[in-house]
Amino acid sequence: MANSILVIEDNPDNRTLVTWILEDDGYEVTCAATAEAGIEELLRGNFNAVLMDISLPGMDGAEATRQIRQMNEYQALPIIALTAHAIKGETETIMASGVNDLVTKPVDEEQLLTRLAKLIRH
Repeated sequence: MANSILVIEDNPDNRTLVTWILEDDGYEVTCAATAEAGIEELLRGNFNAVLMDISLPGMDGAEATRQIRQMNEYQALPIIALTAHAIKGETETIMASGVNDLVTKPVDEEQLLTRLAKLIRH
C-alpha cells in the first residue's frame, strides 16, 4: 500500500507540482488549499505525513502545525514545512511550531523525496 501524504498548500501551481513529484514516487496525495481544510482532511484520513505551506490565507501553517501537535494522535506525525521564507530567524520560528523538517520553495524534487522518505521510513 502506498504512503498517503496530505499537502496543505494554497498556490494551485505549487499543489500541482508537489502532487506530481509525490505521485511519480508512488505516494497517494490529498490536497487542501487552507490550513482549516487541511486539518479537516487530516481528521478524516489516514496520512503518513503532511507537507505544510507556511504562508496560507487565514490560519498560517505554523499555527496549523501547533494545533495538530496538540492532538495526541498526531504528535508523532511527520510534518514538513514548505516555505519560500527561509531567512535566518524565520527558519527557527517555523521549526519551533512543531514541524519535523523544512523544505524551501521552489521545491527541489530530490531534496523533498529524500527528507520525506527519511521521516516516513525511519
